[in-house]
Amino acid sequence: MELDPKLAKERRRGRGASTNQTNRFEKLETVAISDGWDVDEPLAPVRTEVRDERINKVITRNSSPDVPFEQSINPYRGCEHGCIYCFARPSHAFLGLSPGLDFETKLIAHPDAPIRLAEELAHRRYVPKVIAIGTNTDPYQPIEQTRMIMRGILTVLQAHQHPVSVTTKGTLIERDVDILGPMSKAGLARVSISVTTLNADLARKLEPRVPSPQRRLKAIETLAKAGCSVRVMVSPIIPGLTDHEIEAILQSAKDAGAEAASIIPLRLPLEVSALFRDWLAEHFPDRAARVMNQVRDMHGGKDYDANWGTRMRGTGVYAQLIQRRFERAALALRMPRTLPPLRTDLFAVPPKAGDQMSLF
Repeated sequence: MELDPKLAKERRRGRGASTNQTNRFEKLETVAISDGWDVDEPLAPVRTEVRDERINKVITRNSSPDVPFEQSINPYRGCEHGCIYCFARPSHAFLGLSPGLDFETKLIAHPDAPIRLAEELAHRRYVPKVIAIGTNTDPYQPIEQTRMIMRGILTVLQAHQHPVSVTTKGTLIERDVDILGPMSKAGLARVSISVTTLNADLARKLEPRVPSPQRRLKAIETLAKAGCSVRVMVSPIIPGLTDHEIEAILQSAKDAGAEAASIIPLRLPLEVSALFRDWLAEHFPDRAARVMNQVRDMHGGKDYDANWGTRMRGTGVYAQLIQRRFERAALALRMPRTLPPLRTDLFAVPPKAGDQMSLF
C-alpha cells in the first residue's frame, strides 16, 4: 500500500515543505510503501546538511528586464529559512535535488567566493556595476553564522569600494553593520529587508526559520541608525492571507527607519505551485480555494504567468487594486519604490604586496 508522500509532522518540524517530491527533470520517482511489517519505529527528524562547492567564478550576469541589476552573487544554494513560497526552490532541480525539503535541508556553500570575487574584480577588463546579493537564496540564512562567507564577500567589496545591494530576511545582517554602515554613507551600499506579515504565528508557518517580523523591524532600525539606507519589501503579497497588512507593514517599517518600499505579488513557478497548494491545504484548508482563485486572478487564470513585464506585478483587477493600495500608502508615508543609485566611480583595486606604486 502506498503511503502519504507527506512526511510526518514530527520529522519536519521547523520546515516549510511537507514533501520531497522528485524534481521536474527526473524520470523516476521514489515513494514510500509499507513493507508489511507493523513495527512502530519512529524515524529521525530531517536534518540540515551542508556541502562545499568549489567554483571558478562567483559573479553571475543577468539580462532580465524585470530586475534592476545586471550582476549578482549567491554565497549559498538552497536556503534553510524554508519559506514555502520561495521562487528559488525550482533552482534545486538543477542539482538533481527536490525543490521541496531538499531545498531547505541540502545546502551548498561557496567558501571560495571571496577569493574568486577578488580575482574577478582585479581583471583588467572588469567594469564596476552594482552587485546584488540575496536575489536567489538568502545570504544571511542560519549557516552564515558559522560559515561567514557573506562577511568575506562584503570585506572584499569594501576594500575595492564596490557598490552592493543586499536583500535578506535574516537579522544576522546586523553583525555586518560595521561594513554596511560606512559603505552606505559613501553611496556604496543599500539593504532591502523583506517583511511578509506582522503576524508572528502566520510568519512561523510561512517562513519557519526566519526571524520574527518584529525582530526584522528591529534589524531595520539597527541598520538605519548605523547610516545604512534600507528599503522594506512587502512581499510576497498573498491574497486572503497577508494582503490586508500592506498599510500596517509600511507604517511599521517607516517607524523603524526604512526609507523606501516595494511590493511583489505571490509567484508560484514550476514546483512551487504544488508545494504551496499542499501547504495551504494543511494550514488553511478553509480558505485554500479562495486564496488560489485570487492568485490565478493575478496571473491570467494560471497559478503563475512567467511573461516578462507582468510576472512581478500581476495582471487583472485584483493586482491593480493591490498596486494602488500600496502606492497610496507609500506616497502618504513618503516612501519611494527605490533608493538613490549607488556610486561606481570610487571603484579601485587595492594594491597587493610587491605591486609597483604610482608616482603620481
